[in-house]
Amino acid sequence: MKAAVITSSDQPPRYSDFPDPTPNGPGEILVEVLAVGLHHLTRGRASATHYSSTRGLPLVVGVDGVGRDADGKLRYFAQSPGQIGTMADKTVIKLDHSIELSSESDPVAIAGAMNPAMASWLALRCRVPFERGQKVLVLGATGSSGSMAVQIARHLGASQVIAVGRDEQRLGKLLALGATEIMTLSDAQHGAGAVACEVDCVLDFLWGDSSLRVMETVLKQRADRSRPLTWIHVGSMAGEVAAIPGAFLRSANLHIVGSGHGSVSGRDILTELPALAKEITRGTFRIDVKAVPLRNVEQVWCEASRSGERIVITPQQPAIDATEN
Repeated sequence: MKAAVITSSDQPPRYSDFPDPTPNGPGEILVEVLAVGLHHLTRGRASATHYSSTRGLPLVVGVDGVGRDADGKLRYFAQSPGQIGTMADKTVIKLDHSIELSSESDPVAIAGAMNPAMASWLALRCRVPFERGQKVLVLGATGSSGSMAVQIARHLGASQVIAVGRDEQRLGKLLALGATEIMTLSDAQHGAGAVACEVDCVLDFLWGDSSLRVMETVLKQRADRSRPLTWIHVGSMAGEVAAIPGAFLRSANLHIVGSGHGSVSGRDILTELPALAKEITRGTFRIDVKAVPLRNVEQVWCEASRSGERIVITPQQPAIDATEN
């Protein structure tokens, strides 16, 4: 079969031949792959920089996808570390790591949206006792996951959603997606916008020193420091380490938690995914996707995404120039 194959962690995957995978147990099935999102997690595992990376090479990249099983059913599936990747004509999945999709589902939309949407959906549904009417700050709101977080927070009942990011042009677009207020990262770090200091929950896709400075500002300007503030670490776009002073924890009712594979059980993830997939199929959330044939994976892997598009690899699509509109 054809697949996107990594032979060195510091090189992009190549469109290459790879042995056909075969199921090894009663809980595994072979699926025809229809669409696979090119996510930050995909890049992280391929470069061996993500905490869930495995070191064995060569490997097929791709951490999730949409495929068709032998019965003709559409399935969304996610692969555990060590399983064969998903950017290929075929892959083997575990049934208990997949959900059946409705026949109306668009494989490209599901593949593009599920991973970035899952981050905030699981954080607010599984990691904190989030309630309707609470106020949410999304830190790093201009990326795909951050944009989805703005929409999901509003969908789940947030009364206010403050979107913070570096790209002012992309920030402006978030007002149409549910953000009640927008501000640049610099403004948030220097205390502009008092409403940001009175939120109940922070969805943090940045971490590192950038988040630390925002956290310090929020805590210092908070009117009532005994009022609970839950800070959810969901991404590390600005750094893996945040040196949080102990005084932050002593001087405020601050709860810091993480959300990701491991902190949310596989059972809880599978319980939540059907509802999320249903909302994506309904068109509840907006995400800009660009379908690219598997043959062009090396080219798009090396290109920076333009205008916030989410790249979706389509193994069954005829090969064309990935730059065509």
